[in-house]
Amino acid sequence: MTTIPDHSNRPISERQRAIEEDVVQRVVHSFDDCADPRLRRVMVSLVEHLHAFLRDVRLTEDEWQVAIDFLTAAGHITDDKRQEFVLLSDTLGASMQTIAINNEAYGDATEATVFGPFFVDGAPRIELGGDMAFGAAGQPCWVEGTVRDVDGDPVRNARIEVWEADDEGLYDVQHDDGRVAARAHLFTDDDGGYRFWGIKPTPYPIPYDGPVGKMLQAVGRSPYRASHLHFMVTAPGCRRLVTHIFVRGDELLDRDSVFGVKDSLVKDFIEQPAGTPTPDGRVIDGPWSRVRFDVVLAPGAATDE
Repeated sequence: MTTIPDHSNRPISERQRAIEEDVVQRVVHSFDDCADPRLRRVMVSLVEHLHAFLRDVRLTEDEWQVAIDFLTAAGHITDDKRQEFVLLSDTLGASMQTIAINNEAYGDATEATVFGPFFVDGAPRIELGGDMAFGAAGQPCWVEGTVRDVDGDPVRNARIEVWEADDEGLYDVQHDDGRVAARAHLFTDDDGGYRFWGIKPTPYPIPYDGPVGKMLQAVGRSPYRASHLHFMVTAPGCRRLVTHIFVRGDELLDRDSVFGVKDSLVKDFIEQPAGTPTPDGRVIDGPWSRVRFDVVLAPGAATDE
């Protein structure tokens, strides 16, 4: 990428400022007849912030063309299995900021984090204690916990969706053989409890062979995500929770490429030596691990306390 001289600090005449402000105001007033107040507010704010950015950095026409080419490339590489614009949103922190805005802190409710681009509807159901790996490569991991509301009462029959990458650093949809692996859904029991077998998460890079990867390389950032296991928990009367848990000790916790790590979501994945009895009597040839993740769901219309 060619380095373009930075002229953003050069003096701007009052006449020039007036010309630029006139452009802003003409665009803003183009939304005066918008019948939807919310849409008008969003569009006006977008224009004002976008123009403020352009004027602040004194964007050149060449730089603007680079931006257009970047977005065009992001559109071309996006398909039904890959969403480059989600990757862009994630790597710029826009996804996490939107999540923070829409999941206000409420008591000791479990914190939310990024959804990611690899969730798929229709994951197979497993019973409590079942195996969501479906043959995915990785160290077997026993995952257990409870789902409760903020009053401490168990949430029975809560739906839990879980999904993760395999030891190759790939989700099932990134393989070319149509497999369904390392994803499933299950329901809590009458005590709000859940348990299942998965695989211990390992670090992996987000797809970096496209424009987002080139952007990260240009600015000296890694595409790697800290090791994690995705959860989505839903129950009537409760706010939907989209989150993951991270492996304590992972060296990428402080530089996750999508800014998804929160201290409360870092958990102890405890290594179990080969031959250690498993909670359900399953025979495992080799070491395995276990982790506990207790979920607390906020009320459906949660506001900050």
